[in-house]
Amino acid sequence: MELWILLGAIIFLIGFGIFRYLKARKVLKTLTEDEFRQGYRKAQLIDVREPKEFDGGHILGARNIPLSQMRNRLVEIRKDKPVYLYCQSGARSTRAALMLDKKGYKELNQLQGGFKKWNGKIKKKN
Repeated sequence: MELWILLGAIIFLIGFGIFRYLKARKVLKTLTEDEFRQGYRKAQLIDVREPKEFDGGHILGARNIPLSQMRNRLVEIRKDKPVYLYCQSGARSTRAALMLDKKGYKELNQLQGGFKKWNGKIKKKN
């Protein structure tokens, strides 16, 4: 009996993970660095990492709205302009995009591989 419960829980978790992955692919466009570079200046560029990570280096022109604060700071993000998101590797920007999609935001994009793969200009806090 316990084995069936455990098996059911594992199947549920795998199914939920697949669902979230497919949902993210539907609402979020993952862009190469070149594609990202071509569009982010005309969009809202948002770094969803924590402030300490942001201060350590971020893409020039990015605003820091950490994933942990995003729900309370949605008023800072316009719905009528594309949103370009990035984090360190891509996991948090995907979660941010799913949250934004639920709130009615469209044109959601993320940097493939995240900030650690970025080769463009960066700014650091001294």
